[in-house]
Amino acid sequence: MRIDGAATMVTGANRGLGKAFADELAARGAATVYAAARDPASVTGHTPVELDIADEASVEAAARRCGDVALLINNAGIAGTAPLIGEPSMARARELMDTNYFGTLAMCRAFAPVLARNGGGALVNMLSVVSFFSVPAMGAFCTTKAALWSLTNGVRVELRAQGTQVVGVHASFIDTRLATGFTGRKHAPSDIAAQVLDAVEAGEEEVLADERTKQMKAAVPRDLELIYPEVRRQWEAGA
Repeated sequence: MRIDGAATMVTGANRGLGKAFADELAARGAATVYAAARDPASVTGHTPVELDIADEASVEAAARRCGDVALLINNAGIAGTAPLIGEPSMARARELMDTNYFGTLAMCRAFAPVLARNGGGALVNMLSVVSFFSVPAMGAFCTTKAALWSLTNGVRVELRAQGTQVVGVHASFIDTRLATGFTGRKHAPSDIAAQVLDAVEAGEEEVLADERTKQMKAAVPRDLELIYPEVRRQWEAGA
């Protein structure tokens, strides 16, 4: 789709990758950049919208207010180190799923008719390299991203008839607050935002943002052989 002149929305747009998306959309000539956040006062440089994706009433209110959106970027989410069995309770797993999965689903459902009215447009879901495998120390988070991968593939099929381009984005660590405490290479948010918007404008449906992500997706058919021996080694070593 063409970004220049379009009304756009980014969730979680007050900092990090969301702010980078909003800035890049403006640089590419978007007519409106709705920058959605739970605290709209924390948004700078764009049109603030109050939005908590885990609250369906908040999602529906945003869809009513922003009825001209032709590009939706579902970036908002939460992270955390919570294993599936070792966590004291299921509360953290439920919180992660309620926000990352059900919150994104609510956004897709609320804005699908908005996109349809505006010619189809495009919908972007921010996923992760851990859509393709699970790291035990953050198993609850990984599960949400695997679920979002499936959600994205299903939504793409459902919305094809209305002409909506659905883009799934997988990437390794991005240098944002969500990656605080993790070591290793981290991508600049501006680089990821530019790569994703290039894909939107080119009509692509998937972004594998770095070499590690490409390798992990390629290994999925042989994951028990190529991925999980190293995952187990690190888990047993306490990494």
